[in-house]
Amino acid sequence: MTERLWTPWRMKYILSDKSGDCVLCKAAQSDDDAGHFVVHRDEHCFIIMNIYPYNSGHLMVVPYQHVASLEDLDDETLAEAMILVRKCMTLLGCAMHPEGFNVGINIGKAAGAGLHEHLHIHIVPRWVGDTNFMPVLGDTRVVPEMVVESYEKLRAALETETSNVKRQTSDDA
Repeated sequence: MTERLWTPWRMKYILSDKSGDCVLCKAAQSDDDAGHFVVHRDEHCFIIMNIYPYNSGHLMVVPYQHVASLEDLDDETLAEAMILVRKCMTLLGCAMHPEGFNVGINIGKAAGAGLHEHLHIHIVPRWVGDTNFMPVLGDTRVVPEMVVESYEKLRAALETETSNVKRQTSDDA
């Protein structure tokens, strides 16, 4: 008997016009954070969920500046990006309790960048045993949680973190 794995959310991406405006710039310029799955905004960069994730909770740190490589970033943006990578790991730790992380940047098409024109850093939470044969044999990823559910968990973790920082600040005063 043939088994089937349905991933209907991927069809939207497969059929989408990828020649138009940068989706990361659209998210950066939008006021609808929930609609674009923007988790957090800072001065030079923002955190957004990957809506075609490698794993549940897959986040990306994205500079507002539309550049293709690290060499094109100023020092402040580069430093803030790394601080936000750390923030992503903290949020994912609180919300999803991963056992590890993959953090990486694909620069250029040859390196596997799907959005090669707009630099972004991937933060992928990992659990022991979360890989399987599907990516190798079926060219399909099995992601156990919908992006919306992961987004809600991460926003709640961010609210908790923000409340804790405010409480600490008022206690120190």
